[in-house]
Amino acid sequence: MKIEIAVKNHIKYCNVISETIKSSAKVRGTGIALRTPEYIQSKIENNNAVIATVNEKFAGFCYIEIWGHGKYVAHSGLIVHPDFRGLGLAKKIKKLTFEYSLSKYPKAKIFGITTSLAVMKINSDLGYRPVTFSELTDDDEFWIGCKTCKNYDILTRTNRSMCLCTGMLHENKTI
Repeated sequence: MKIEIAVKNHIKYCNVISETIKSSAKVRGTGIALRTPEYIQSKIENNNAVIATVNEKFAGFCYIEIWGHGKYVAHSGLIVHPDFRGLGLAKKIKKLTFEYSLSKYPKAKIFGITTSLAVMKINSDLGYRPVTFSELTDDDEFWIGCKTCKNYDILTRTNRSMCLCTGMLHENKTI
């Protein structure tokens, strides 16, 4: 198993990553923002993604988003292919994504929003804490990314103050 910063030769996995996110959203029945293969490709091309492969087969993925002119970094799209679930892979992918974010964006606050209890546990283990949405980025582009989630209407009805997701924030103490 290889877990590494995604590079251009990983672009071949964009379709399967997008489809895995989409099928997971259907199976879980919870809110997951969908991402197109082109969007995923842009994250890989900008060196803002982590990928896991096993014998050249896609196993897992996560990407980094930069918001508020570098003041905030979000980890999004954490997904593990069904063939590789239950092996602790999500935790390993998230850990590398977290460490990479700290080195690449040392002054940024790192955050994420999720409905997944497993992701909340991983985030807590990394030092994140649950926060209200008002402590997260106010960058409109971030919140537009939630449009493909089935719970987006809740977010808009509450003026982005709450949703079914839990906001989690890690503040780098070396700032």
